[in-house]
Formats: sequence, structure tokens, C-alpha cells
Amino acid sequence: MQAVDEIRRIGQAARATARLLANAPTQQKNLALLSIAQAIEGEGGRILDENAIDLEHARSMGLAGAMLDRLELTPARIAAMATGLRQVSALPDPVGEVTGLGQQPSGIQVGRMRVPLGVVGIIYESRPNVTADAAGLCLKSGNASILRGGSEAIHSNLAIANCINQGLLAAELPTASVQVIKTTDRVAVGALLQMSDNVDVIIPRGGRGLIERVSAESRVPVLKHLDGNCHVFF
Repeated sequence: MQAVDEIRRIGQAARATARLLANAPTQQKNLALLSIAQAIEGEGGRILDENAIDLEHARSMGLAGAMLDRLELTPARIAAMATGLRQVSALPDPVGEVTGLGQQPSGIQVGRMRVPLGVVGIIYESRPNVTADAAGLCLKSGNASILRGGSEAIHSNLAIANCINQGLLAAELPTASVQVIKTTDRVAVGALLQMSDNVDVIIPRGGRGLIERVSAESRVPVLKHLDGNCHVFF
């Protein structure tokens, strides 16, 4: 199927980029983050226009209340996306940090070094701002990312993805460092969950139905939240 073939291509591109991104200098990653923030601010009007299309379609499908609120973008929310990316750029680079270093009786020094996971697949619902948040955190930590947002936010997500591409190009990083899946076909999620050869971890963010589907179908390790469960890595 066309959607499955596209997901495979995305996965292969992410895998090929992951090693380069894992070794990218801090300055280059920070430049990408700052450039994405600037692009989001500069393209704010277009993002709002695309979000209006999503909102109109959502209303026609009967969505209301909290669902619409999660979907809606405002100038303040766009500014918050840019601010968040700048805050991530100001954080210390976790890649290569060594903790718990100690000398063993044999004389060998043993410690823990933080390294990128590789390719991170993130599946989420409704909130378009997650596209920028997820891209920023994965970039800073040296991970290539594949982002699949909810179909109800497709126009908003693709507008934000355009800004991400601009920022990556400005920092001379491959655009495959962050890829937003363009199809709304549900088979794309299933294909992503099966790509254990090209994806190292899946992170779902959404309701119970999404979390349970990802948990049941994924051949890729999953970091999930459900009923208050959390994961912490040191």
C-alpha cells in the first residue's frame, strides 16, 4: 500500500540520519532550535490559517469543548511554542554526559554515559503544539524523530513541519532529522509500530484507546503513560 511504502521510506531516512544527528555539535543543534522558533514566529499567520481549516473540519465532525480547545492555536500558543524551543536550546546538552564514574578494584573506571536512543517515533492526538515540543526535545537529545499527529490537526501540523524544515536547513542538518507523517491513513500508525528495524522506541501521547493500541500492536519498545504511570531515565 502507498501509505505503508511511505512510512518505510521515512523510517529508512530517519535511520540513515540518526548517526549523524547523534554526533551533531551542540552549537548546530541549538542553531536549529533557534531557527525553528524564529520560523514559527515568522509563519504564525499561516499556521493560524491552517489551524482554522482544522477547526472548521472538527466542528463539522461534531467535536466541541475540550477537544476543540486542545486543537485550537492562538497567537499566544504560537509564541509559547517558540519560547519553549528557545528554552530547550538553553538547556545543557545531555549527549555524552558521564555520571556515576568510579574506579573498580581492578583499576578500570566505570560510569554511565548518556547517548541518543536513535530514532524516536511519537504518536499523539489533537494538540498541534506537540509537534514543535517533540521535535525540539528529540533534536536537543540527538535523536531523529518521526512524528504522527492526529488527523484532526493535519493542516496545523504540516504548517509547523514546514517551519521545522526551515530551521533544520538553516543549521545545515538533514530534514530527515524530524519527519512529520503527512498521511492521515490509519494504516500509517500500524506500519510505524512494526518498523523495529528502523525505529528504536515509540512514545504515544493521548487517550486510553491510543495507548492500548500502541501497547498491543507495537514490535518496537514503547514508553507509555497510562493511569498515572511514568518513566524516568538517568
